[in-house]
Amino acid sequence: MLILVPTPIDEESQLESTAKERILFDLEHNPEKTLILVEDLKPGRQRWLRWGMPREWIERFVAYNEHTRHNIMNDMVLAMKSGSKIYLMSDGGLPAFCDPGMELVDLCHQQRIRVTATPFPHSIALALAMSGFPHNQYRFLGFPPQKADERTKYFKDMVNMPETLILMDAPYRLKKVLEELIASGMNRELYLGLDLNSSNELGLRGQVSKIMNKIPNEKREFIVVIAPRL
Repeated sequence: MLILVPTPIDEESQLESTAKERILFDLEHNPEKTLILVEDLKPGRQRWLRWGMPREWIERFVAYNEHTRHNIMNDMVLAMKSGSKIYLMSDGGLPAFCDPGMELVDLCHQQRIRVTATPFPHSIALALAMSGFPHNQYRFLGFPPQKADERTKYFKDMVNMPETLILMDAPYRLKKVLEELIASGMNRELYLGLDLNSSNELGLRGQVSKIMNKIPNEKREFIVVIAPRL
């Protein structure tokens, strides 16, 4: 499992409490299967100690950044496939959002490794990070219109938009949205995030026709991220 850990962008704030509790629990109860990836070792260690985390762990940090990622990604995937949990932190903010963590998230999806995150309050950025799709350029399309003709145009138009796309709708319209994507001719891969950051969280990535067969029957809050056009 890959766990994205958002970190404060300032030097004074503490790590979010749920993230801290979760990391400490795994370090105590399953240390041999817990790995910590940080963007840069020195600032990562400084923050770790400032947060009151176990000093003995700073020597076991692994640097994951634009210079090291290609050398360690495959090893990290093998570790996760063998049952390890990997916590990924950036120097500040949300890892995998416009940073090299995106490539590790993408590889996890390809290898059917679960990707999740500790609490983060911005659903759009969180869904983009958890999708693993390139998002140097993205467009938030909001909620589809209510009127049938406007709604049809909304889905038809997005097929020709080249950038990464994000949309949302009411929980009871999840199946309808997926059906409308299929009807529009959308053939790009998508990420469907259901109840992100909750105990019922589910993330699905693939072609919309395959995701249709995996969605739960009950109503769920959702956000859709569509991969950029190749």
